[in-house]
Amino acid sequence: MTALHPSHAANGPPSALFAALDLGTNNCRLLIGAPTRHGFRVVDSFSRIVRLGEGLAGSGALSDAAMDRTISALSACAERLHRRPVRRLAAVATEACRRAANGNSFLARAAEETGLRPRIISPREEAELAMESCAPLLEPGDRRAILFDIGGGSTEIAWIRTGPRPELIGYLSIPCGVVTLAEREGGNCFSVEGFQAVVDDIHARLRSFDRLHCIGQEIRRGGVRLIGTSGTVTTLAGVVMALPKYRRELVDGTHLGIGAAEDAMAQLFAMGRAGLSAHPCIGPERADFVLPGCAVYSAIHRLWPVDALTVADRGLREGMLLRLMRGDRSVWRA
Repeated sequence: MTALHPSHAANGPPSALFAALDLGTNNCRLLIGAPTRHGFRVVDSFSRIVRLGEGLAGSGALSDAAMDRTISALSACAERLHRRPVRRLAAVATEACRRAANGNSFLARAAEETGLRPRIISPREEAELAMESCAPLLEPGDRRAILFDIGGGSTEIAWIRTGPRPELIGYLSIPCGVVTLAEREGGNCFSVEGFQAVVDDIHARLRSFDRLHCIGQEIRRGGVRLIGTSGTVTTLAGVVMALPKYRRELVDGTHLGIGAAEDAMAQLFAMGRAGLSAHPCIGPERADFVLPGCAVYSAIHRLWPVDALTVADRGLREGMLLRLMRGDRSVWRA
């Protein structure tokens, strides 16, 4: 857990507000919430594309430009936190800082310049936090769940036993996210052959995990839910629903039939880069990342052909907030 900035203590008695910051390979996100009977209410949020992992695959280090962009976003987060008397803050960093030779030195610089120093978490903790946030999407008939998160620098897979308290049976992290794939493959995902090559590569990387946990056999028995939490699956949902503007409340928790998801991918593929840039649920900053993400999803569904995809617009931040609130029993006292 990250310590609160000293100025928070000067705002008087601690409030029942909690904050979670997720510094990923592509985005910097902050969520501030207040506990409610059934979870929490969002009080404030922030999200900015920072491309922290830009060029990391080739150089092994975070670039100066990427670090400068990210410091700017962290400064904006710090300003928001100064305006609110946050009781507790959790801040984490994921794949880019895990892999970069200068990841720790960058976080030290961030602490000095912004007062915020996200803690680098393991792929397992990343999977556990995503599981916590998505647990409410499980239904009584579910025996198992596959939860996948297609991030900027990596893709996390969680294999979950359901029940009153869902349990992480196994997890896998592969170094293939939308940023790393876009950089490695260039424009290949915009061609049929290049797209299929990425699908084949991801499929091969997942097969040993499938064999280890007999996931295909469990799917044939029934009662396995497929849950996706990432910009890729929320984009697919936005296309299926023909949203003129992205709306989280309509997308989070929706179920997509596999045929509908495949039709949406075909539409996205046919748009080309210009069409993706103009799409209201995508935009120019994400246009190069959508098809690599779709290739990862295609590989996942090819290996694990569950009939429907549950779309989650929630993830690490929500999991961190729930964990913070559960750990502070005083906020639940009447």
